[in-house]
Amino acid sequence: MLRALAVDDERPSLEELLYLLNSDPRIGSAEGAGDATEALRRINRALESGPDGPEAIDVVFLDIQMPGLDGLDLARLLSGFAQPPLVVFVTAHEDFAVQAFDLKAVDYVLKPVRKERLAEAVRRAAERRGAAPRIPVHEPDPDHMPVELGGVTRFVPVDEITHVEAQGDYARLYTDKGSHLVRIPLSTLEERWRSRGFVRIHRRHLVALRHIGELRLDAGTVSVIVGAEELQVSRRHARELRDLLMRRTTS
Repeated sequence: MLRALAVDDERPSLEELLYLLNSDPRIGSAEGAGDATEALRRINRALESGPDGPEAIDVVFLDIQMPGLDGLDLARLLSGFAQPPLVVFVTAHEDFAVQAFDLKAVDYVLKPVRKERLAEAVRRAAERRGAAPRIPVHEPDPDHMPVELGGVTRFVPVDEITHVEAQGDYARLYTDKGSHLVRIPLSTLEERWRSRGFVRIHRRHLVALRHIGELRLDAGTVSVIVGAEELQVSRRHARELRDLLMRRTTS
């Protein structure tokens, strides 16, 4: 079972997180730290005691915005350790997800924390540590994409998604109403949504053909207008895109 350390400078949030962690059967023990400096001291002691020592820590559930040393600073320090614990960020701010991925975070959980969402983060950590077998998951709903906003899960219709932008191991989904960050690589969405009319136009962009308003050619460069945005089409994808649009207009 996993040995966890929860780090949050707000006492009520820390107590709630510890309660949820201790309720998960995959967590053998969960302790709290009120700031990143205290957490670093505990992690150093854990590493000195060894992986099977009494103070060992497998995974750190880490807030980001804290006074002094913040969560990202701590994660950067841990990344330089020979055998660091896993890191799961638990934060009220969506804006740091890409940086979290760059720091090899296992997961990025938004506050207020829901029991089911935290359980998914624990599952990922357990699989990474080899502490639990992989549990088969149900096939995703092909017509909707679950996204999190302020601790609430919404189900965005795939047909409303105009385009997708790669952001590391995450992807940002765009609709006419706004955007949502999801922890799915662009390549996965490309494979999943190819039959729904999504096409790769650039290493960073996947576009729904139905939402392309214009195809522009200018001095050898190709771009498309999707809603109010103009997106560049790479040379390797330009011919395929033109052919798909032509077939769409003549069919």
